[in-house]
Amino acid sequence: MPRHLYGAGEIAARLGVSRQRARQIIDRPDFPEPYDRLGMGAVWLKRDVESWIAEHRPHLGEPDEE
Repeated sequence: MPRHLYGAGEIAARLGVSRQRARQIIDRPDFPEPYDRLGMGAVWLKRDVESWIAEHRPHLGEPDEE
């Protein structure tokens, strides 16, 4: 997956939660809308998700760069 996109699995890992909990968070009305929907599922722009994390989960800090 391109580095500028997150799927549900990447969001779960970034938040440190299960995929089921990530799905609950993704379904919240304040979570960013997906950038696109592919055969494998929805994808979000990394910058949109990181902005949401900065506002709603600031204790998680910046993502680790690979």
